[in-house]
Amino acid sequence: MKAHLDSTVNETRLRVRYAETDQMGVVYHSNHLIWCEVGRVELLRQLGFSYRDMEREDGRFIAVAEVKCRYRSPAYYDDEIVVRTRLKNVRDSVVHFGYELARGDNGALIAEGETTHIVTDAAMRVVALPEKYLKVFREALGKRSGN
Repeated sequence: MKAHLDSTVNETRLRVRYAETDQMGVVYHSNHLIWCEVGRVELLRQLGFSYRDMEREDGRFIAVAEVKCRYRSPAYYDDEIVVRTRLKNVRDSVVHFGYELARGDNGALIAEGETTHIVTDAAMRVVALPEKYLKVFREALGKRSGN
């Protein structure tokens, strides 16, 4: 696993599906969190590993402990959405991500948010991330392994 240059940010593009809209034709609010998850999974891939491998090979899960989302403007069916996901901070058993959801055609901000994740084992006990992941996260953030 090796962090890429500017690997603390991932940009993923997606298109709003009809099923993601409500009766008013606006994207239903919970879909923003699903899009954040898409961005988070892609950021991990960009860092050189998959969340699935973290679960299967190392028995580590990053459970959502807190979500914040500020809605700025509506999104509609067939809009292109740019999901920017940023690694904000990492500690032994906590990972913090930030998100910006923007309109693909003009860059207008749709929503912004953050998630905080607690690292657990399969029994949902809080545990530390294996060093191989901590090292990648810390390198991506520009921190030495001991920090």
